[in-house]
Amino acid sequence: MSTISELQRLRTSTSPPRRRHNRAALFFLSPWLVGLVLITAGPVLASLVLSFTDYNLIQQPEFNGLENVQRMFTDDRLHHALGVTFLYVFVSVPLQLACALGLALLLDRGMRGLAFYRSVFYLPSLLGGSVAIAVLWRQVFGADGLINQALSLVGVAGRSWIADPGTALSTLIVLNIWTFGAPMVIFLAGLRQIPTMYYEAAAVDGASRSRQFWNITLPLLSPIIFFNLVLQIIHAFQSFTQAFVVSSGTGGPSDSTMFYTLYLYQRGFHNFDMGYASALAWLLLVIIGIFTALNFWASKRWVFYDD
Repeated sequence: MSTISELQRLRTSTSPPRRRHNRAALFFLSPWLVGLVLITAGPVLASLVLSFTDYNLIQQPEFNGLENVQRMFTDDRLHHALGVTFLYVFVSVPLQLACALGLALLLDRGMRGLAFYRSVFYLPSLLGGSVAIAVLWRQVFGADGLINQALSLVGVAGRSWIADPGTALSTLIVLNIWTFGAPMVIFLAGLRQIPTMYYEAAAVDGASRSRQFWNITLPLLSPIIFFNLVLQIIHAFQSFTQAFVVSSGTGGPSDSTMFYTLYLYQRGFHNFDMGYASALAWLLLVIIGIFTALNFWASKRWVFYDD
């Protein structure tokens, strides 16, 4: 009984300071909580409601049930946008991660000015999604751009790469690959965490560098590869600025750069079909969720955790 009463006395004596600490914590968290409710949670719930309505931003929303979902099955332009987006994701993300890993392996060997090179290679990741870089990309791959000027030096006639349906999407894929800085820095940090004793033991056993890479580096780096893969897939599905600026918001020649997000934008802010655009936004959320879940399911087969 004495022990219980002592605990009650301690709880009573310490509760006022705890309450003061809780109030202080809530006070400092209040800007984030307000932003979460007004900027994130509120609009998300509003878009969910609007996805079941016919809404043009002027008149009051009219409930139409699953009509927006039914429209998706017969929307040929939506299907084309999905195909373009899937191709962009499936091609650019693996190539981007391969370039990031290769450069991280090169930098991990140690060289003079490592911090400088790391900063230079990381810079495109900071600017890759900006309007300025997208405008620059139009100048590089335009009819009179840098690529054609370089080709003219060897007697090759160029063309407008961003105006050709066969190459327009490839230019955006190259742009996404070029922004490999962020995953490269993460790969480099992961490589620094691999104990050198594994490589020393493998070298004593006569293992070649390629054998060490496949049997030591990749297995121990697989959690980092998985992390980068999930993040870059999500980022690629959400790509918008590049396609919008390079194609001037039209989707490019023959809709060759009509990303899903660009089509969503056109439906919502060009056609003022906000109800259908909200449904498209939720479909994108479902698609990203499915790919993320598949990655986590497949990770059990190839991701190795040291513990």
